[in-house]
Parts: sequence; C-alpha cells; structure tokens
Amino acid sequence: MGKPKVFIDGAEGTTGLQIHSRLNERNDIEIVSIPPEKRKDAQVRSHFINSADVAILCLPDEAAREAVSFVTNPDVKILDASSAHRVASGWVYGFPELEEKRREEIKNAKRVSNPGCYPTGFLACMRPLVAAGIIPKDFPATINAISGYSGGGRKLMEEYQNVSGEQVNDYAYGIYGLTFGHKHVKEMHQHSGLQSPPLFVPAVGNFEKGMLVQIPLPFHSLQNKPSGELIQKTLEEYYQNEKYVYVAPINDNSYLRKGKFLDTQAANNTNLVQIFVFANDETKEALLVARLDNLGKGASGAAVQNLNIMLGLDEDLGLS
Repeated sequence: MGKPKVFIDGAEGTTGLQIHSRLNERNDIEIVSIPPEKRKDAQVRSHFINSADVAILCLPDEAAREAVSFVTNPDVKILDASSAHRVASGWVYGFPELEEKRREEIKNAKRVSNPGCYPTGFLACMRPLVAAGIIPKDFPATINAISGYSGGGRKLMEEYQNVSGEQVNDYAYGIYGLTFGHKHVKEMHQHSGLQSPPLFVPAVGNFEKGMLVQIPLPFHSLQNKPSGELIQKTLEEYYQNEKYVYVAPINDNSYLRKGKFLDTQAANNTNLVQIFVFANDETKEALLVARLDNLGKGASGAAVQNLNIMLGLDEDLGLS
C-alpha cells in the first residue's frame, strides 16, 4: 500500500501555506500539488480532489462549497478549513479534545470541518462547564477576544505590515464585528451546549499572531454559585489526558508578565490551547481565558492533527 495522497486546495493562502509547511518534510504522506496556472481551473481541481485520499480545503466559504460539489469519488475524505461546514449536517466538527467520542468520529468520517480559531478557545472553556452543569444552558455568555492580524488573511496582513510612523498607534487595537454577525458565532453556539448564541466582541491587535479569548463569569448569574476552585478542577479533570489542552492552576501568576499581564503571544508556534481561571470567591466573579496561536491550534495545527487522525497516523506528526 502506497503513501496516502493529500491535496491542499488553496495552498497559496495563509492557512494553506502553513499546512503545506508542516507536511512538506514528512515521508509518510505524499503531497500532490496543482500547477499554479491551473489552480482556478474547476476541471483540474476536481481531478486533484478526487485523486486524493484526503483533500484539505483552504478556501473562502463559497469556494469550499464548490470544491465539495466536485467530489465524485466515494473514498475521498474532505477536511475543510473554511467556516462553510462547521455547523452543517453530515460533517464532523474536528475538535478531538471536545468530547470522548470525537476522535473516533473524526477517524471514521468522510467529511470533517476544522474549527475556527476563536471558537477553539471559547469551546475549550465553555463546553466542559456546560456539560458538567456548572454553567447552565441558558447562561448569557459574553466573549471578549483579541487576535493577531494574520487572522484576517493576506490583505489585512499586508495592511498591518505596511503601517509605520504615527499610524502605528492607530493600529494598536481595533474592535470589529460590531454588527454582531461574526461567522464564528454559529459554531460557538451549536457546539457549546448553550441555548442562545454568545455575545461576541472580537478585536485585532498590531501583532502578527497569537490570541486571547476571555469569558467573564459573574457567579450571581450561575444558579449553583460555584467556586473558582470547582471551575478550575472541572476543566483540569476534563483535559487531564490531553496533550494539546493545558489547564493552569487557579490564579497562577507565574504565567503573568511582571505578575500582572497575560501576554497574547506566549502560545505561538505550538498546537496548544492554554486555559487560565482567575477567580475571586469574595467578589463572586471569575474570568476564563484561553490562549492559543490563531495560525496553530486555531488553524494549521488543528488541521494537521485532524489529518493524522483521519489517516490513522500518529496524532502528533507534524505538530512539534
């Protein structure tokens, strides 16, 4: 039996380039590449998709849906890194750590959707607490998050990389998504166990990559009035056997710069989600924070992890 063939449709984009870089040095798979001048030719793309064991879609949503429509080979597996199929029926949501059965579902699936970067952080914190009944299903969740500018794709990257002089201050921090229609909200809602969509306030900072996803928890809004210790222990036990999700001790200041500041970029170049619980039982409030590399566990790292599972390979390959 030969090496499994992997085709990246959209290999020239931000996520596609990262995935290709992670796979390029491996000798256990064969990357098949479309000639650059043919990458928008539907017939040629269809041929490459149907000739692969796994086709990874690193495309805008509509182009990803089009690529799926090209599939005629019943044996080809599709891993979609766009947001086109993250809440679609017939697709497995590719977050292996999210629940016990998820790895087996990914392994057996023909269609897997790669999670979004912001949802990865939010769901890693929220899903276990809702499942345990610590956070009620009717909880009105709020998310404040910041990402590096690479999360906006090539055009935004070029815009930020060309900023200089007095403009630097103008680009330091910018809130967006102020019409409250961000495409990540649907997957956050569907996969969290919450009855209502969260209120999501994303922002972009003047740094290339790195992400903090923050969820405030006022205890007075939680029926069972949990302690910060219970919240931290629940998360720690949920992920105790997971290599790529780390839960820090409660109120651990060792991760804070100068004992005060939680940096956005300390998980960069890893496939980690780091979860922090900061709580004050006297004031009855807590803050959950997930830190990750938006191009790592938030995109290409997660895709390679899912690819390995789909092919029955060592899950850690290409993730060091």
